[in-house]
Amino acid sequence: MNLLIVTACPNGQVTSVLCSRLLQAAAERLGWQTRVEVHDARAIGSPLSEAEIAAADWVLVVKTGELPLGRFAGKRLLLATPAEALADPQRFLREAAERAQPYVESAAPETGGRRRLVAITACPTGVAHTFMAAEALQQAAQRMDIELQVETRGSVGARNLLDEAAIAAADAVLLAADIEVDTSRFAGKKVYRCGTGVALKQPQQTLERALSEARLLAEAAAPVEGKTAAKSGEKSGPYKHLLTGVSYMLPMVVAGGLLIALSFVFGIEAFKEEGTLAAALMKIGGETAFQLMVPLLAGYIAYSIADRPGLAPGMIGGLLAGSLGAGFIGGIVAGFLAGYSARAIAHWVRLPASVEALKPILIIPLLASLFTGLVMIYVVGTPVAGMLQSLTTFLDGMGSTNAILLGVLLGGMMCVDLGGPINKAAYAFSVGLLASSSYAPMAATMAAGMVPPIGMAIATVLARRKFTDSERQAGKAAGVLGLCFISEGAIPFAAKDPLRVIPACIAGGALTGALSMYFGCKLMAPHGGLFVLLIPNAINHALLYLLAIVAGSLVTGVLYALIKQGEAQPLVASAQ
Repeated sequence: MNLLIVTACPNGQVTSVLCSRLLQAAAERLGWQTRVEVHDARAIGSPLSEAEIAAADWVLVVKTGELPLGRFAGKRLLLATPAEALADPQRFLREAAERAQPYVESAAPETGGRRRLVAITACPTGVAHTFMAAEALQQAAQRMDIELQVETRGSVGARNLLDEAAIAAADAVLLAADIEVDTSRFAGKKVYRCGTGVALKQPQQTLERALSEARLLAEAAAPVEGKTAAKSGEKSGPYKHLLTGVSYMLPMVVAGGLLIALSFVFGIEAFKEEGTLAAALMKIGGETAFQLMVPLLAGYIAYSIADRPGLAPGMIGGLLAGSLGAGFIGGIVAGFLAGYSARAIAHWVRLPASVEALKPILIIPLLASLFTGLVMIYVVGTPVAGMLQSLTTFLDGMGSTNAILLGVLLGGMMCVDLGGPINKAAYAFSVGLLASSSYAPMAATMAAGMVPPIGMAIATVLARRKFTDSERQAGKAAGVLGLCFISEGAIPFAAKDPLRVIPACIAGGALTGALSMYFGCKLMAPHGGLFVLLIPNAINHALLYLLAIVAGSLVTGVLYALIKQGEAQPLVASAQ
């Protein structure tokens, strides 16, 4: 007898695995051929193919919660709970084979033929791209008459959470995310992945692709890195793992940086006096929050690669990187070592079925932590610490020419793709240096990141007649976003006229970055825009810092106002 076993217990990974193993062993004792599909966060078990379903005599589904069964229409099928299946697996299988009946899919509720999608949007900082992509998708879905529910995973947590009913009724799931998100809820659903940038700039095409190109979760979860993802515009491979780590690290850096800045309100060296509020703030921000920065970075890089089993070895490796003086560079190395070693152990280490469930909570963390720790201590730690020390010494002692060149580079990178991978790379580099007390690159990076949206706002004022009413309104919003250090405020302009907007932004951003470095500006807080200036001593040379931002914004605004082509005016025939 040819039996298909499907287990889906999303609330308990061990239950899913245990059911599949025990039922498979019982079926083999009965002399039956089996094929197993397990649904859980780690997508254990290969998805059943159409050929395997067609060849099966009957299907056993052990589940809790919702699971689409339409692909089994016409096959003999029995639904059961884990409690029923685990009581006496062999006797249960014999009885189930007799009770199985041809499955008839119940009629779907009347929806007027509307297509249904659910989506998640998530970007590394969780501020702009997350919500702008969600809004763009919702507007496109309304135009296309698609029923769409979007869950946003921003810096404030998940909003508009998808419920089980919406997921079950959806034709497909769209994951517009630049970081790794939990997909355990979508077991058995078709999933399409892309980046937030693609969803923001091409929302209609993205929705069409989600409906036509989505694949079952187990297939979509492990594409060949850089191939399938590149086709859909999704960030993949090491870069996506790095962004995942950065996204979880950022709240810690922002909190720590702002607490350090607050300690300077009482004086630059006030924290050195024990028992004072300034000392307490520095202890919370500098000695605690910043110490957790690198372990979080490493831990969530490993989590992105190997899921939960990679988290412990990643954080252990990150803490080692900090204690060895390897800093954020060592943390990145530790994260990748832990993640890929944990994934390799999960794939290659085979254990008896009776202890297989121990692998993710015992075997993988133990072996991956041991490997990562030994490599960090004996191989990676010392040279990376030396490299970071050399970089810090260079940054602290560089002359004005080198400082200007670095400012030009960081400022230009912040304006190339407005919140995209190049922008995020410059920002992550500057944030990482905060742990080494190198504050100048952070000042140049944040100043340059404010230039594009402020510059677009200036351009809509200087060349008012070249812009439509909607663009002038967008310019006002962009100005506010720019003051908050949200570069994405310039995206509506860049999407419409990239060949003029991007060069103008790069010119202004490069000038701002160069001036910030030349003036010797140092910023203690990694986010907040101009509002950080309200904290005394958060930035030195505050007036010169403002001058750098104003100068770059004016260059961008004036340049774009000059090169922008005016909107075509309708021709009116004169009376003869």
